[in-house]
Amino acid sequence: MKLFLASVGSMNPSVVMLTAVIVLIVLTTIIVILSRYRKCPSDKILVIYGKVGQTQDGQQRSAKCIHGGASFIWPVVQAYEYLDLTPMSIQVDLRNALSKQNIRVDVPSRFTVGISTETGVMQNAAERLLGMKIDEIKQIAEDIIFGQMRLIIATMDIEEINSDRDKFLEAVSSNVETELKKIGLRLINVNVTDITDESGYIVALGKEAAAKAINDAKISVAEAERAGAIGAAEADRDKRVSVSKSDSEAISGENEAKARVADSDATRREREAEATKRATAAENIAKARAQEESFDAQKNAEEARRQYEQAKLEADVIVRTEIDKKRLELEAEAEAEKIRRRAKGEADATLLKMQAEADGAKAILMKQAEGFAELVKSAGGDPNAAIRLMVADKLEEITRIQVEAIKNLQIDKITVWDSGAKGGDGKNTTADFISGLYKSIPPLNEMFDMAGMKLPEYLGKDKAGEDPALPEPTDEKTA
Repeated sequence: MKLFLASVGSMNPSVVMLTAVIVLIVLTTIIVILSRYRKCPSDKILVIYGKVGQTQDGQQRSAKCIHGGASFIWPVVQAYEYLDLTPMSIQVDLRNALSKQNIRVDVPSRFTVGISTETGVMQNAAERLLGMKIDEIKQIAEDIIFGQMRLIIATMDIEEINSDRDKFLEAVSSNVETELKKIGLRLINVNVTDITDESGYIVALGKEAAAKAINDAKISVAEAERAGAIGAAEADRDKRVSVSKSDSEAISGENEAKARVADSDATRREREAEATKRATAAENIAKARAQEESFDAQKNAEEARRQYEQAKLEADVIVRTEIDKKRLELEAEAEAEKIRRRAKGEADATLLKMQAEADGAKAILMKQAEGFAELVKSAGGDPNAAIRLMVADKLEEITRIQVEAIKNLQIDKITVWDSGAKGGDGKNTTADFISGLYKSIPPLNEMFDMAGMKLPEYLGKDKAGEDPALPEPTDEKTA
């Protein structure tokens, strides 16, 4: 770096200035190129306008549309904007549209449109919609849709619009999309919600058959009346002809004419009655059919309502059952968790208790061992001597416990019946009782031997001697 600065410092100032200008121009050019390179998002159309080239027929192009990818925007001679491809929903409440039968109908519908990505249609959108707001584009599309729908409805009968809905939607889609493409839009979806008419024609379609039957009956009655009038006129003409032919035959001709008139009247009345009968029958049939259709419609409505109520009831039962099942499962899981935790707590408590008892027993045994070790140590290291010291220390308590068994025995209240007979040892019954009582006293000589001491002779002999009788007390002391 120092060498570079030194070399630059040694260069001519004009050369340095020229080099700096060239570097600045190159950097500026790179920055401008990077700043004028634009990428097109997937939900937009990049519209480049200005000097963008010519068409195939040599005409100047108004704009260049790019959907996806990127392009360089030349400074000064070109500029750019974006067209949003987000779909637009348009509510079209068409009212009082005149149908082919001159019946005005209401056709509320909703159209979903958006800017097209088709090559030619994109060019139309760039030329006619660039720079416009969404509301303005929706207003233009709505005007086009209104006009096309009125045109389509004017070419269709109301029966086709109401019953053949697919044909109606196909015609609407075809005409509307053709017109929308002219401004760069495309039709995405059409949804016609309902069709009504202000005159009640759609409702009256169900009554058309009955009205037609009534009109046919009225026509039949009129035709019968016309036939009767013609017959009367012909009878009158025959009468006049017969009178003019022969006055002599006036009576017979008159009678024949009257007979013909009577026959004609009877025929007329018969035809009128028949016509009236047919008209009445047709009217009754029409009424019966209308009533039958009404009953069928009511029956279908009741069946639909019953199915709805049944489905609703089944849904409620299933939902409640699922809720109860889930609640029982949660309660069972909670109870199981509670039992597991209680058992774990009891096991931990038992373990701690047993550990505490074991520690206590261990401490007692260790203290006893320490005491016994001290005792052996005080006995000069002789364990047997230590044991004798322990027995001697506890001798009083052992004797007291053994004496407890007979201390409450009251000799003055014991009665012994002696028959005077003697046993094999030469003793009588009383002597045997006293001897047994004496033997119930603990063997003190054994306890003294265990303690390493010698029992006084007045209390008895050792194991090598015989069982002594009760001697007289002496003053000999325990060794």
